[in-house]
Amino acid sequence: MRLRAALPEDLPRIHDVRNGTAENRLDNPALVTPEEVQWYLREGVFLVAEDEDGVQGFTCANPQTGYVWALFVIDGKHGRGFGTALLDAALRRLREAGHRQSFLTTGAGTRAADFYAARGWRAMGRAYNGEIVYRLWL
Repeated sequence: MRLRAALPEDLPRIHDVRNGTAENRLDNPALVTPEEVQWYLREGVFLVAEDEDGVQGFTCANPQTGYVWALFVIDGKHGRGFGTALLDAALRRLREAGHRQSFLTTGAGTRAADFYAARGWRAMGRAYNGEIVYRLWL
């Protein structure tokens, strides 16, 4: 496995990864704008994890706020360390940017919620859309 910064030419595969997950489906693609994606490419932490078959996961985090906007690994590649490696790298970059805590949201009762809880993230309440807000002290 190799981690690296996402490149514009990775976006089609990143789209495949984002839509290749059974949980946390993006039911309304309009919720992720091209402008947001371009901002993360230019200004944010936008990393991909790849193996010999190509990109298998990605993460985006905001170095201005400490928010982890996205972390996805394509179905069939879970449990192989992609998610942990991506999250650890993103959190390292947020610490380097001066953050002492990070936060994210995800659906209640999901594999993602279990993944974050097992890594020390704590539920802090609910977001306006009903997802659980998690915080981690860095």
